[in-house]
This record gives sequence, structure tokens and C-alpha cells, in this order.
Amino acid sequence: MKAIHFEQPGKEDVLRLVELPNPKIKEDNQILIKTLFAGVNRPDIVQRSGNYPAPPDHSNLLGLEVSGVVVDVGKNVNGFKKNDEVAALVNGGGYAEYCVADEETTFKVPSSLDLEQACSIPECYFTAWSNLVQRGGLKNGSSVLIHGGTSGIGVASIQILKLFKSKIFTTVGTSKKEDFCKKIKVDHVFNYKNQDFYQEIKKIDDRGIDIILDFVGGDYINKNINLLKEDGKLINIGFQNGSKVDINLMKVMLKRLTITGSTLRIRNKLFKGKILNELKQFVFPNFKTGKIKCYIDSIYKLSDAAEAHKRLEEGEHIGKVILKI
Repeated sequence: MKAIHFEQPGKEDVLRLVELPNPKIKEDNQILIKTLFAGVNRPDIVQRSGNYPAPPDHSNLLGLEVSGVVVDVGKNVNGFKKNDEVAALVNGGGYAEYCVADEETTFKVPSSLDLEQACSIPECYFTAWSNLVQRGGLKNGSSVLIHGGTSGIGVASIQILKLFKSKIFTTVGTSKKEDFCKKIKVDHVFNYKNQDFYQEIKKIDDRGIDIILDFVGGDYINKNINLLKEDGKLINIGFQNGSKVDINLMKVMLKRLTITGSTLRIRNKLFKGKILNELKQFVFPNFKTGKIKCYIDSIYKLSDAAEAHKRLEEGEHIGKVILKI
């Protein structure tokens, strides 16, 4: 099969299109998918750069989400059969013509979506739901700040928040992104290049924010802590600007704050399966009604994976960057 591989970590130009053996089902609850689309995500870039190696029992190929057609199933798989159109959160291996997925993290493509759209769901919606709802304890009417509101996870988070009638704040870096966020009904949008989100939010509501979802880190961390209400939660899912800062823990103690974070890839399939079950119940029906939409920024051929990575790293995308296999 054709796949994207790299010998040594580095910039996007280390990615090569190669021929590799097809993967095989190793467990009775696994599914072999002929991949038609694969999502491009920030962890792929971090892995390619040498800072996020694949866990020992995972594929070392890039790609954490796919959509395609089932070509084989393990003997204990009951919910899927050959030729089903599916999407899945996978443990690597998405940048290839065939990929193995666990039944627990695979779902049939909702009738209102095509395979291209379905590919944009797994990594972003699993991450947004598990952090905002399961970890963050999101409640109806909560005030929430999402940093990077036009990223794949940002767009997914905003749409989930709308289901909870949240008061939504977000940061972006261009006027085009501001316009997009206003279009999808974000309450308050701040361009971090010419606005201090901390000062702006304090002007709007001096009480602060209930939940903050952040993958920026760096100098945002102390601003986030200062912005949180009593019993507020800061959820870190990445540190593009660095993870080491000095913080005043007295503020954390006095306001009874929770500072937490998570990564999804290393969690077991039962944990991920629970997320999927909740998404099916609370999120997926909203694709049919149009309350939630899939926003695709760009689609690249598998052989152009380096260009797809470059697009994501430049930070100009709005929504998902996808590979067509």
C-alpha cells in the first residue's frame, strides 16, 4: 500500500510517499478500513518533529483519524460488515491506503454526511467532548474561553458549547478568522495580535470565566489563571508557546481552581469508546438537523502531505485540513 513515512524527525520535507505492506487485524475486535480520507492534526506535526513518539503498541505512521470503507473485520466484531462506510479514531496509521481501527472507536458515517466530512469528526470532537464535558464538567450557560477558535478542535468546541447555551469567548489571529467566528455565532472574538484578551474579557465581565480550553500555553497560562472565576477550570491540551512558566499557586488555592489537561492517544479503547457513545447520543443527531456542521479548510492528495502539514503549521487554516488517500 501507499503510505506517508519519515526516517528521521524534522520539518515537513522529511515526509515521503512509500510502499509498505498492508496492515493486518491483530485483535478480534478490530476492523480493517480502506482509507479514503485522513485528518491532519497538530499531534502529527509534533510526532514528525520528534517530540511525540508513537506509544509502543501503536502504529508509527502518522494519522489519528480516518474515513473509508470496511474491507475486513475481526471475528468478535458485531456492529460492522464489509463495505460499510465508517470513520474512526485510530492509534496512528491514518496516512495510508489501509488502516486498522478498534470497533470501540469506529462509527458508521451519519446519513447526512459524506466521507470527507466524517473524517473531520473523530480527533476534534472526541478531544473537545472529553475535555469540556467529561473533564471540564460543562453545564448549561457556562462561560467558556476557547483559545484558537478556528482550529479543528476550536470549531468543534464552539459548536458543542452552543448546544449547552454557553457564553463563548475565543481568540484568533486574523480578521478573516474573526469574521468566521462571528458567522458561527461566537459571542466575543478577540484578535490576539492587536487585543489583550485578558483586558477585553475583564471589561465585558469582571467576574471572569468558568472554563478555559487552551493549547497555546506560555504567557497565556497566567492570564488564564487570573481570568478564571472561583471554582473555575483551566484545561490544557497543548503548549505551542511552551509549558514551563512561573505561576502563583496562591491564586489557585484562594479561588479553588482546577488546572488539568489531557492527551487522547494514550488512553485505552474503552475510555475512547465511552466518549464515542456520548457523542452518538448528544452530538451526532445535530449533524442531521444542521445545528452542527463540518468545516473543511482544505484537502490535499496523500502525496502532498508535506504541503498539508505546512498549511497547518502556518496557522491560516479555518477548520480541518484533510488528506485524500
